[in-house]
Amino acid sequence: MALIPLLGFCGYPRIKLTRGLSQIYQTSLSTGDRPTNVLLAELNETRTTKTGIRREGGRRRPWGKSIIGLKWIFRNKKDENDLLIQNKARLVAKGYCQQEGIDYDETFAPIARIEATQIFLAYAAHKNMTVYQMDVKCAFLNGVLQEEVYVEQPKGFIDLRYPNHVYVLDKALYGLKQAPRAWYETLTDYLLGVGYKKGTIDPTLFLRRSGSDLIIVQIYVDDIIFASTKPEICQEFENIMKSQFKMSMMGELTFFLGLQVRQHPDGIFINQSKYVHDLLKRFDFGSSNSATTPMPKNFQLNADSSGKPVDQKTYRPIIGSLLYLTASRPDIVFSTGVCARFQCDPRESHLSVVKRILRYLKGTPDFGLWYPKDSGFELIAYTDSDHAGCMLTEKALPLVSWSSRKQNCVSLSTAEEEYVAAACCCSQVLWMKTQLADFGYTMQRIPIYAIQITANPVQHSRTKHIDIRYHFIKDHVEKGNIELYFVESDLQLADLFTKPFDEKRHFFLLNRCGYSQRLLVNSDQNSHKTRMRRTSPGAGFAISSKSG
Repeated sequence: MALIPLLGFCGYPRIKLTRGLSQIYQTSLSTGDRPTNVLLAELNETRTTKTGIRREGGRRRPWGKSIIGLKWIFRNKKDENDLLIQNKARLVAKGYCQQEGIDYDETFAPIARIEATQIFLAYAAHKNMTVYQMDVKCAFLNGVLQEEVYVEQPKGFIDLRYPNHVYVLDKALYGLKQAPRAWYETLTDYLLGVGYKKGTIDPTLFLRRSGSDLIIVQIYVDDIIFASTKPEICQEFENIMKSQFKMSMMGELTFFLGLQVRQHPDGIFINQSKYVHDLLKRFDFGSSNSATTPMPKNFQLNADSSGKPVDQKTYRPIIGSLLYLTASRPDIVFSTGVCARFQCDPRESHLSVVKRILRYLKGTPDFGLWYPKDSGFELIAYTDSDHAGCMLTEKALPLVSWSSRKQNCVSLSTAEEEYVAAACCCSQVLWMKTQLADFGYTMQRIPIYAIQITANPVQHSRTKHIDIRYHFIKDHVEKGNIELYFVESDLQLADLFTKPFDEKRHFFLLNRCGYSQRLLVNSDQNSHKTRMRRTSPGAGFAISSKSG
């Protein structure tokens, strides 16, 4: 293997570069990047952020210390249109070799919930803000390590004088277990130091008020979105971030966490149409006929133990892709959740329903969530359940914030199931209430359209056996945090998330929800749906807090 001596690069004396890294040569041809330059650029980033060695030549291998290996990762970076932008090389640590309690202690780093991002966008649209996006270059390299971490010399760049020496890190490297936490703490300390305040309940939300003006910042690891009531404040935030970190300003937000974001003069629209088209192409449904609903009306899916088995490798990838899509497609939450129950032993009957969901997506690829500008809103919730909807265990299917799972207690009646669902709905509502309080909205009694049993503080004989943790909803009713109302079954919007309907009823519920026009967020505990209600006249639909 031929070696090229490289003297004095980035402060590394007599480093030698190996030509044997053939993969970077292959991936560099499409953009014309010189492979050597790609590797050197990554090492230069490591050096500039002071992640490299503390003294030239490294150190002798310390006795009793773990030495973490390094390796190169190569990747083609593409944009939202699947066009190649850049070939990248990254030097990463083999963090899987680290031992908890020896090489690291804490590793947890919070990330933004999808609901938090949706609330952020809805609020920005409501306040007529423009949302911008920036990216931190080599974010983890800025994280300050609390532990002493030793790493090997990177392959292809070996110090000829001390080939067996190791490096000790000042800052984190990608791949280290503690790297995400170190970066989050570094960014948090900096933002707090320049006058920003962390969200009460969301540690990834940062705000700063200046008189009547406000800037809100949401972080997701190294992706940052921000908006303000005054454009000059956004420019100021960009400047203070660039003064501390290497930033890439990406302009107005168009693509975030797999969501396509379109900012219009009258609102913000998000969907995953590109992902839908890629999904249909991947599973060869691009030329199939479309379906009008995700599932047939009153359809019951069971284990079908006598049916013909289906390969899990065929079934599971489709389910995983559909679950990812539910971030912006609440219309497929119920059907996808039902099909997801049978991933361990799928049958042809299950696969046929999954294929129907794909055919439904074929006819509705551009559906999404719409947040209108200049509209008042308040928090309102619907809760419902489907008694014995799960034919396998007689437990109802609860959906919380678009995640599907079964209730962990057996209910004996519809009222009891709705009681449990209402309690889970209450948890989500209280979280959103606190989140909105950070934005400056103080809400008193939040209406939940559900059952009436909770409004009566007397223990009902039919609910004595329900776990005590579900009874906290009564406490919040008595304190005035929430208020329960009865809703007619025809106007129960949460039905969309508990059972399948025909085309007419399905799209009636979608329209009542304002789907693709003004739906904010669904959080369904078999099922509860939470959204922001538009209160301005002429919006096409507004739900009264007393009539549903």
